[in-house]
Amino acid sequence: MRNGKYAAAKTPVHRKWQSTQFEDMDRWTGRVALVTGASKGIGAAIARALVKDGMVVVGCARHVEDMQKTAADLQDEKGRLIPMMCDLTKTEEIESMFQKIKEQLGGVDVCVNNAGVDLCQDCKTGSLSDTKTMYDLNVFAAITVSQLTIKSIQERERDDGHIINIGSVCESTVHVDLPCHMYTPTKFALKAFTEGLRHELRKEKTKIRTTVISPALVDTPQSREDMDDSFFCPETCLQPDDVAAAVTFALSAPPCVNVRQICLHAIHDTL
Repeated sequence: MRNGKYAAAKTPVHRKWQSTQFEDMDRWTGRVALVTGASKGIGAAIARALVKDGMVVVGCARHVEDMQKTAADLQDEKGRLIPMMCDLTKTEEIESMFQKIKEQLGGVDVCVNNAGVDLCQDCKTGSLSDTKTMYDLNVFAAITVSQLTIKSIQERERDDGHIINIGSVCESTVHVDLPCHMYTPTKFALKAFTEGLRHELRKEKTKIRTTVISPALVDTPQSREDMDDSFFCPETCLQPDDVAAAVTFALSAPPCVNVRQICLHAIHDTL
């Protein structure tokens, strides 16, 4: 820096985080989270984790029996689980559920769009009816829930909600040998929707954050129906609690941080 040419250069000023680790769930205590597909598997694990962190969790699914049992098991935790029946392929049922939540709890602060289905359709001969079902649940339901959550947050003049969409590693790669070629485009669409939503919220200068969590193979009842048992061992597949931990990680980030995407693989998976 001869002759002091660069003497006026300033050291970059870095904004301080409120915490040095992603572990602060306190600000969500008592707030309302909606978790779709919460009756079993990944959704049930997410609901349990959020209740233990003190959130009021509305779990929705077509069948509520398993959620009712989970709610009873969690009655001594900081938060609580409220089961609600909802067929997410029907927009009118989603709208009715949000109205109930508004009347009973005030509104939704966080939504976790977990509900999804892979009907193992191929591109050449797959049933159009089954393909529509996948899009209705995997894409359109998530869009509806996300839009209604943002509306709920903004109606109450809150500005720190979170939209979390459970995607898949299929959202970025078309796997040659897996029976999911018609499922894959639904996850591509969900990721693209989430990124578009992030841009729109950023332009509005809101503090509503968006996250896509993209797991590889997870050991769930649905996965075991769809795939050979040889896939399911600790080295080659994730557990539902692994995905739930990613959800709490994204939620607990400092307010100035948006965890845009988390990609999860088991340590020795082959995808």
